[in-house]
Amino acid sequence: MKAICWRGKHDVRVEDTPDPKILNPRDAVIRVTSTAICGSDLHLYNGMIPTMKSGDILGHEFMGEVVELGDEVHNLSVGDRVVAPFTIACGACFFCQRDLWSLCDNSNPNAHIAKKLYGHSASGLFGYSHMLGGYAGGQAEYVRIPYADVGPCKVPDHLSDEQVLVLSDILPTGYMAAENCQIEPGDTVAVWGCGPVGQFAIQSARWLGAERVIAIDQVPERLEMARRHTGAETINFAEADVASELDAMTGGMGPDRCIDAVGLESHGESIDAIYDRVKQSVFLATDRIHALRQAIYACRKGGTVSMPGVYGGFLDKVPLGAAFSKGLKFAMGQTHVHRYMQPLLERITGDGNGGGFDPTFLITHRVPLRDAPDAYRMFNEQKGECIKVVLQP
Repeated sequence: MKAICWRGKHDVRVEDTPDPKILNPRDAVIRVTSTAICGSDLHLYNGMIPTMKSGDILGHEFMGEVVELGDEVHNLSVGDRVVAPFTIACGACFFCQRDLWSLCDNSNPNAHIAKKLYGHSASGLFGYSHMLGGYAGGQAEYVRIPYADVGPCKVPDHLSDEQVLVLSDILPTGYMAAENCQIEPGDTVAVWGCGPVGQFAIQSARWLGAERVIAIDQVPERLEMARRHTGAETINFAEADVASELDAMTGGMGPDRCIDAVGLESHGESIDAIYDRVKQSVFLATDRIHALRQAIYACRKGGTVSMPGVYGGFLDKVPLGAAFSKGLKFAMGQTHVHRYMQPLLERITGDGNGGGFDPTFLITHRVPLRDAPDAYRMFNEQKGECIKVVLQP
């Protein structure tokens, strides 16, 4: 089969690889009909995540048609259309039983590696390093899904791939980011980063009762999308000082809730942002955290900082004193995708929620799988108004 393989920093290739096979009676194999490039994939593309190996198959946002099932998978049938959560979970461990699916104790066969770095291991992830399982990803013609009896979500026939592909990651991630804020009626929510997760975090904050949402980015097309589709107020950090703008927009109070949808490759032109870039370039720091610092300083006293953006290592110059002094609450982590797939599917179909939500506004580029290397390059360089790329095997 054809698959997108990681060969090193800024080097991904379309290659012939062996077709996946059933390895466990709880496995399924699907023929991928749609897959996507996630902002988190760019961390791999830019060489920011350790334990990648040359030849690893990328991709954790995908869906398709079931073509083979293990003997213990009884909830699916060959021919079913399904979306797979990017987190892999067994469904039976202490954490899965408590709806904490991305913390599954049994799905990462390389848990000992993660434990050395993080103290404990989270769940395995598709296409996201050997530290998190070494699983082949879904930017391919076929993919094996472990624990298929608890993971994939069946897709109604009347919905297109593009309407539901977002359930694999970015829509649940944006929703959980907003839910973690514990938004109260009348709240002002500030969102750093207007990429795909940021756009859905903005929409989700609206669903959960935010009165105002302020979106922060430097890409004009992303800011325009936030204004047009969710009515967000916007700040272009390349043209204005974010702290001063937020102070003025909130009467000196600061946003009630702040969402860092950027993560470890934050951009900025301030002294601390330049400091981050220099230290990272000479391998003295693992993450650039300019956006997180801004969120901590901007958030009102007693507010909440939610962090759906991926962080990979040891953060430098975290203003913990400011967070402590202001009594901030933090919420973060990989998304418990299994928890959100069905309720968000109902928002898309409109079941019990009036008119359905159409997430396809986010998709700016549709390209064949064979053109993935160019698409990665374009997405990474933010060229051509590129916000979301869907790959079609």
